[in-house]
Amino acid sequence: SDLRQMLATKSVENIQFLPFLTTDVNNLSWLGYGCLKEDWTLIAVNTIGAALQSLYILAYLYYSPTKRPVLLQTLLLLAVLATGYGYFTLLVSDVQTRLARLGLFCSIFTITMYLSPLADLAKIVQTKSTRCLSFPLTVTTFLASASWTLYGLQLRDPFITVPNVPGVVTSVVRFWLFWQYPPGQDKPYRALLA
Repeated sequence: SDLRQMLATKSVENIQFLPFLTTDVNNLSWLGYGCLKEDWTLIAVNTIGAALQSLYILAYLYYSPTKRPVLLQTLLLLAVLATGYGYFTLLVSDVQTRLARLGLFCSIFTITMYLSPLADLAKIVQTKSTRCLSFPLTVTTFLASASWTLYGLQLRDPFITVPNVPGVVTSVVRFWLFWQYPPGQDKPYRALLA
């Protein structure tokens, strides 16, 4: 929906950049984990995810009036990713240790991504408005995190299962917020008295 809005308005107004970037890094990290584990489901899903997120980043950059901060954030996270890649490939020689450390990194990163929308929780409760939340993103997050939780349980892989449980929980919290503060109830204008 954010990409559609960017293309329709030819603007990035009211669209945050950081979620695109962090999701791309998350996909690339899980792609590395999938390659190391030789798990073709992880490889396929995260290759597609990283490609799509990279396209979103390029579209955001194209429509952004201030390109410098976007480029700096992108370069910073690419540097972090390159440093992580160097660490996991050059300094950790044992494959099982590398898999465990990369799995832990991916898990922590995923958990922080799932918890980040709750940073606006106080603002939502105070304003009684869910305007800063995306309902389609909440549905997608719920479905994706539930699917990955079940997949991780099937594989008995805690690095896949554990970080996706907070995604399910935070999605349920956001659904409750949408129910408690329906998007139609917050109006940007005041009713005129007759």
